[in-house]
Amino acid sequence: MGFLWFIISMAILGLIAGALARLIMPGKDPMTLGQTAILGIVGSFVGGFLLRVIFGTDSNDGLIQTSSLIGSVLGALVLLFIWRKFIKK
Repeated sequence: MGFLWFIISMAILGLIAGALARLIMPGKDPMTLGQTAILGIVGSFVGGFLLRVIFGTDSNDGLIQTSSLIGSVLGALVLLFIWRKFIKK
């Protein structure tokens, strides 16, 4: 059950991270709300998972932690950068 809550929390966190990434990174993006959500969710899984591994935290310490929040936004920012440089033309 803990892994399921981890997935759900990362998805919700991803929605927030995608919106924050678009607010933080200057410039206009012709992305829909759905694309922003996908950007944030993928960034949340990648960034949140990597920082959880780096800092050695697990779901027993709580589902949403500072490392997850920071990692999710950073992951979404990286994906947004990649989107702008390589995909959006």
